[in-house]
Amino acid sequence: MFNEPTPLKELMSHFPQAGEVIWIGLRTATRQEINIVEETYARIGTGLEGDRYKGTADSKRQVTLIQAEHLAAVGSYLGRGIINPVLTRRNIVVQGINLLALKDHQIQIGDAVLEMTGLCHPCSRMEEVLGPGGYNAMRGHGGITARVVQEGSIKNGDKVTVVGKP
Repeated sequence: MFNEPTPLKELMSHFPQAGEVIWIGLRTATRQEINIVEETYARIGTGLEGDRYKGTADSKRQVTLIQAEHLAAVGSYLGRGIINPVLTRRNIVVQGINLLALKDHQIQIGDAVLEMTGLCHPCSRMEEVLGPGGYNAMRGHGGITARVVQEGSIKNGDKVTVVGKP
């Protein structure tokens, strides 16, 4: 009864196009420089190889993603152009797909499959790196958190496609 298709569920299952990975960054340590890479490997429980995050298989914040389109929005709110993704401290920048529409879906990026686990809210550090108002500029535009459900490589240029529901 609860899994029966409804008009709204049907609408929410259609995506106009695949997205694309355009940037990958690994946070090697707290408050350290972001290591920009062309390719990484997603591991269940620990997220991206080379990233400082280490969790467990059920951790909800193994990988962070943000839309390129939101980098322009945040820059606009700050009265400047597109902001550098390094400043957001997210792992993967994608373009061409609405990350918020991925709720309750799994996505394939390269050989890896990720599952959205929530919103990636800004932290107080955004005020520090983006300047006054940076925290509020990022609100609602911080991207999403995800966990790895299938290990695999992820590289710039990989398509971001919806592959199913958890």
